[in-house]
Amino acid sequence: MPARGRQQRCFHSGCRPVAMDERIDPDELLAAVGFDADESVLTRRQAEVLALRENDVRQSDIGELLGTSRANISSIERNARENVEKARQTVAFANTLTAPVRVDIEAGTDIYDIPQTVYAACDEAGVEVNYGSSNLLQLIDDSVDGAIQQDTVQLPLRIDVTNDGVVHVREQSAERGE
Repeated sequence: MPARGRQQRCFHSGCRPVAMDERIDPDELLAAVGFDADESVLTRRQAEVLALRENDVRQSDIGELLGTSRANISSIERNARENVEKARQTVAFANTLTAPVRVDIEAGTDIYDIPQTVYAACDEAGVEVNYGSSNLLQLIDDSVDGAIQQDTVQLPLRIDVTNDGVVHVREQSAERGE
């Protein structure tokens, strides 16, 4: 099957694009990456669908392979991607629980004030940040959709820096009581 505008990914040696009439074994894909349903937030079916999609298999072909409809595959994929994002957020939250540096940035802050604020807090805590100013600002912009517009912070943010200098950025949420 032709790639959909991105690099072909595969989980086994001898990677090559998958032909339309060729079948990929989802069990082989999951075994190759060491998937364990007992240790994952994904169901086995969600993992199968994601693994096949990452190998550029169309939803309709996955539905045929797994004996279900394309609409059901679409739903499974959407739920799987939501679960992956929730897992990422959970890991980021767990990492920040012990972060020695926590900086709150208010909406309306000029973005060029952020690096100095973060660096000063890190200096005070004896933590070395792993990011230069431009990379730190890019990380903030990439971490929270809509966080930065026209050189101004649009949403209140929390920036945590771990002992290893890893920076985690998330939106402050009123309902979380932050």
